[in-house]
Amino acid sequence: MQVWVLVMTLACSGFFSMAETAMMASNRHRLRHLAKEGHSGAALAVKLLSTTDKLLGVILLGNTLLNAAAAMLTGSIALQIFGAEKWTLEAGTVFVTFCLLVFSEITPKVIGATHADWLAQRIVFVLAPMLRVAYPLIWGVNLLVTGLLKLLRLEPKSNHEELRLSPEELRMLVLESVHGIPSQHRSILLNLFDLENITVEDVMTPRGTVESIDLQASLEDIRQQLSTSYHTHLPVYDGDPGNVIGILHQRRLLSHVLDGEWDHETLRSELNEPYFIPLGTRIYSQLQFFQENRQRLGLVVDEYGEIQGLVTLEDIIEEIIGKFTTSLPGTDTELEWAPDGTALVEGTRPLRELNRALGLNLPIDGPKTLNGLVLDHFQEIPEAGISAKIGGVAMEIVQTQDKSVKIVRLKKPA
Repeated sequence: MQVWVLVMTLACSGFFSMAETAMMASNRHRLRHLAKEGHSGAALAVKLLSTTDKLLGVILLGNTLLNAAAAMLTGSIALQIFGAEKWTLEAGTVFVTFCLLVFSEITPKVIGATHADWLAQRIVFVLAPMLRVAYPLIWGVNLLVTGLLKLLRLEPKSNHEELRLSPEELRMLVLESVHGIPSQHRSILLNLFDLENITVEDVMTPRGTVESIDLQASLEDIRQQLSTSYHTHLPVYDGDPGNVIGILHQRRLLSHVLDGEWDHETLRSELNEPYFIPLGTRIYSQLQFFQENRQRLGLVVDEYGEIQGLVTLEDIIEEIIGKFTTSLPGTDTELEWAPDGTALVEGTRPLRELNRALGLNLPIDGPKTLNGLVLDHFQEIPEAGISAKIGGVAMEIVQTQDKSVKIVRLKKPA
């Protein structure tokens, strides 16, 4: 009879060990989600986890009492079987330690950790009534524990503080959710985490590649430029490219051009006020500014007021969801390695785009384009045919023109 009582004691002790591990290892965010969907077990688990001290109190109280009972029963059984030999109690101690370790600790805790969420939603229906019955005793023990913790200046954190996740922890959760979130959605979420670290300088079109209209050019030249332009909005300057006086929406000028009744003053009257953006503005903030000011395009200026480039609403959206706009004729938007492990890349390509498309790790804390990275490395305009290894990537200068590097051949790192 005592043997069966010992087996049941060990089994109950294992239950408490499994309950402790399952409750502590359960995903509280998932339980909260299930509770909101009406799952009664998850709702009860969330309620018990909100009072962790009482939950642990009832679990540890039951586990401690059962472990003590198992040791006492083992000693009694050993004395009955082997008599009052000198080694009887020592053998009983070794036996009960082995049984507690295997059947009441390791095995139940492994099961609890492996199926934490499933078990937590079911174990609570046993723990909740036990907590009500033993509440006075648990309350007294917790009162002593709380006083001791305050004496040691080790007051526990509130449940709300424990549930707070830092951006890096949220990012890790998204990275680990391989089967729960489609890869495209996961990529968008990861891009959102990076917005706080990206400025408009990282996504803007550099000043040298921005198409713009000179108000001092002849009407025929302007007409020709408008007829071949693939942009709906064009900056307009007066003589000096740095002196932008407005932004032209081509659709507004279309009726005048078709009627043939337009001149420089007509063009000037159709300009919108230019919208300027400081160089170091975070793109997350700029997205909000675009929304508040009802703008889609802005000119990026440095601390001296010099125009450095142009950024659009589409540039920021593409940074979040990836490329989606139609490429301009004559431009190659596909960045990929050739079968021989090389890639021909324009010098105007942003380094962040190269890192993302080709799986590289080029430094982005300095120059923002491949041309800038090469010039910063050589400290001069390199000649065609010169090779170097920058950021762990072997590069060969293929073409230089107009004081800049036009084409670079990259070799895929091993």
